[in-house]
Amino acid sequence: MNLSESSSIGNERRIWLFVFLSGLFITCAITAELISNKLIDIPIQFDLFGKELGPFTTIVGVLPWPIVFLLTDLLNEFYGEKVVRRLSWITAVMIAFCFIIVTLAMALPAKEIPNSTLATNEQFNAVFGQAQMVIIGSISAFLLSQLMDVFVFHFIKSKTGNRFIWMRSTGSTLISQLIDTYVVLYIAFVLPGNMSFSDYMSIAPTNYILKIGIAISLTPMIYLGHYLIRKYLRTSD
Repeated sequence: MNLSESSSIGNERRIWLFVFLSGLFITCAITAELISNKLIDIPIQFDLFGKELGPFTTIVGVLPWPIVFLLTDLLNEFYGEKVVRRLSWITAVMIAFCFIIVTLAMALPAKEIPNSTLATNEQFNAVFGQAQMVIIGSISAFLLSQLMDVFVFHFIKSKTGNRFIWMRSTGSTLISQLIDTYVVLYIAFVLPGNMSFSDYMSIAPTNYILKIGIAISLTPMIYLGHYLIRKYLRTSD
């Protein structure tokens, strides 16, 4: 195989990898918006500086976000700051498009079929109607947090070079998820009156601690992702 063929294969792998990672990124973000109108308790408890934390009350939409954390760092690392910024804007547009489709679906009357397990108008709107403010809050929080994540990630990388992958990964998440957690809960739940401000001030900090715990626990996955991508692309440090 000559140099030109090798370069062509490498570029093709890089493109297809980006398509896969971007598709997974957008899918996780949209899925999180659609399921985020439900609160759950996560039965995790631990002591922090003598204070017992947990169980954690959070929105169920937190489930796909560890994958988003991981993908954001990998895309930042291998495709750069501009690419992740553009992908973040595209994802926000896709979330908004999903919001439009859901709104149109709610406006269409459901056909009532006796003894059917299909959703009635009331059931359908009870689930997806509450998601509208969640989506608005999530778009705002998503863009703010992602753009901040990109900035902090590349700021740390500019100071440390290719060393300390864990530092730029966790450091960017610490700041971006602080913004995301407080913004999305306030717009999605406090503004429409579905959550009191006192509950907000109780749930938001535990949400943030939970997300940071997840981000730290994902550190080995970041290194594994780096290894697998470099192996797939046949690159080295």
